[in-house]
Amino acid sequence: MNLYERELRLRSSDVDMHRRLRTSVLFSLVQEAAVAHTEALGMGREKTLDRGVLWVVTLQAAEIARMPEYDEKVVLRSWPGKTMHVLFPRYCALDTASGEPLLRTSALWTLLDAKTRRMVFPERYGIEIDGTETGEEIDLPAAPRAMPCPEERRFTVPYSYVDLNGHMNNARYFDLAEDCLPPAAEGRPLCALRTEFSREVRFGEEIDLRWGRDGDRYYFTGSAGDRSMFRMSLTYGG
Repeated sequence: MNLYERELRLRSSDVDMHRRLRTSVLFSLVQEAAVAHTEALGMGREKTLDRGVLWVVTLQAAEIARMPEYDEKVVLRSWPGKTMHVLFPRYCALDTASGEPLLRTSALWTLLDAKTRRMVFPERYGIEIDGTETGEEIDLPAAPRAMPCPEERRFTVPYSYVDLNGHMNNARYFDLAEDCLPPAAEGRPLCALRTEFSREVRFGEEIDLRWGRDGDRYYFTGSAGDRSMFRMSLTYGG
């Protein structure tokens, strides 16, 4: 089976003040697993980064039964879905060492030209990834549903948020959201999320953040002028 697997034990730097895995660290691990597996499949930097092509995430989703805690040993698995023209589905599962399901994620990746920042056709670069099915896949992510956003603030992207692609890393959006939304600091567990990255946010760029709430679901969005940059939906438990 076309599957990547990694065991790890959560360190103090992986968790928040409630001793649960940080959402941003979760998606850093998911991203690292996707990259490592893609490289193992022969589609690594020699075919992409070294030729001016970047892997980027466009949509993400997660369904969370429980976030693992400090010093807990977990098993991370990642596998590709069937390629959809220029979109590459990617799934991930996180379980305890004894096999208890903790969470599942799905994402859609695509390829950008590093200079033009436009989408490229994978066949032009010989990029091909065979999909697999495990039966553990959650639905592919859809764009979050909007809601009124009475809260707002302005944010400037700092140097530390920018990755080797030259834009704000997908995982840092969750730090940004949880710095603004009360449930994370209150210790309420994250149950589900959807994220859409519609445009890149670059170093030093100013964006207007807005957010609102409908029951346990929070909507968090960023824009630059009339351009939507990203949208997030995060649902918390009690």
